Amino acid sequence: MHVTRRRVTLALGGLLLGAGTIGLRAAEPKERVIKIVARRFTYTPDKLTLKKGVPVVLELTTADVLMGFSAPDFQTRADIIPGKVARVRLVPDKIGTFMFLCDIFCGSGHENMNGTITVTA
Repeated sequence: MHVTRRRVTLALGGLLLGAGTIGLRAAEPKERVIKIVARRFTYTPDKLTLKKGVPVVLELTTADVLMGFSAPDFQTRADIIPGKVARVRLVPDKIGTFMFLCDIFCGSGHENMNGTITVTA
């Protein structure tokens, strides 16, 4: 009887430990979503601050013309098509300040269409 009670206690403890782990996983935060609107000849926002190793999803939209989004330091790019949402997942892997830019010619002023991503520890 003593051995049976010990087995039941160990089994219940294992179940509780497993339930706690499941609870922790369910409580993990979702990826942060950052909405970026591209307009001739700017991004709003044009300055992003991210944490190294923390994934984000960029949701890119435009009401103007076809535009591009390129963050070469993170090997990330997307076409931004009017009326659609382009989603880009980004996991910053280095600390510093990096440029993103429009890589599809969108008219006079295109060369100044850029922004910065600052990645902190």
